[in-house]
Amino acid sequence: MLDLMISPQSIEAVKDIISKGSKFVILAHRNPDGDAVGSTTALALFLRSLGKVADIILPNSFPDFLAWLPAAADIVNAECEKERSLELIRDADALFCLDFNALSRIGELAGAVEHSNAPRVLVDHHPLPEDVFEVQISHPAACSTSELVFRLIYHIGTLEALTKEMAESVYTGMMTDTGNFAYASNRKDIYIIISCLIAAGIDKDIIYRRVFYNYTVNRLKLVGFMMYDKLRVMPAYNAALLTLSYKEMRRFNVSKGDTEGVVNMPLQIKGVRFVCFFREEVPGKINVSLRSVDDFPCNLVAAEFFAGGGHKNASGGEVYGTMEYATERFRTALAKYKELLTK
Repeated sequence: MLDLMISPQSIEAVKDIISKGSKFVILAHRNPDGDAVGSTTALALFLRSLGKVADIILPNSFPDFLAWLPAAADIVNAECEKERSLELIRDADALFCLDFNALSRIGELAGAVEHSNAPRVLVDHHPLPEDVFEVQISHPAACSTSELVFRLIYHIGTLEALTKEMAESVYTGMMTDTGNFAYASNRKDIYIIISCLIAAGIDKDIIYRRVFYNYTVNRLKLVGFMMYDKLRVMPAYNAALLTLSYKEMRRFNVSKGDTEGVVNMPLQIKGVRFVCFFREEVPGKINVSLRSVDDFPCNLVAAEFFAGGGHKNASGGEVYGTMEYATERFRTALAKYKELLTK
């Protein structure tokens, strides 16, 4: 029914690890998004259905609009429970590393994962993974890590093993990582998988409302301010820039998830192909989100100018310094890539 994506050798390797172990830890990247939370909760529910102990550890908190997800209440926040997190990693029979391709993406947990004697299983869709994983399931063609988790459940446990709760987590991850299937979602397998999730009992319309109609009042005020006062369109480059300073974040009492999806909004402007969003969450450290359409490789910009990386059309990085310095870096990037942006 589905095209073969995960190799039979990788499936057998994961089966063997699961059969031999009893306690597993599932990790995802810092500043977890819908795919990170969706994929980890889906896999945890599946492992628990097999009678295993499966703990989810995230480096820091996730957005409130994902708190309804099954098993989300069990997630261990390493920022708040560091010692417990390290103990769970030490005691694990295997570590499942989801939705990140480099140990630096899990912050202070990286050392414990690197020095663990337990096998590390990578399940991810970002390009160029580090060579630190005993089992590597890395497929940039997948729309999300949640799609890959579905495939593992499908191959290891069959569709009968897929519960409504697992399906809700998988759908949330797929939906959020494709902008509600607006990009990176033009493969027929995605819709075969969605039909299987609906057959498992999900209501995709309710999931959409729980995620996208679940913001704070501050979020709406913030978006209005950013679109009116902070948006800078650069027609000569078919690009747009958004900036949000630490002072402005405090003014709007920004909480986790309030800036989610804002970077995509300027892509609605006719002619805009590339968007950069600078967000100063702590003074002097600026998080960078990049989005593009068509064939413009924003991941190359992320790697070259912002010490980051990611997908061709969705990438990120960071800058240490002032907002003026970050903006100048962006202008330099635009000048270098002008030919690609305007062709």
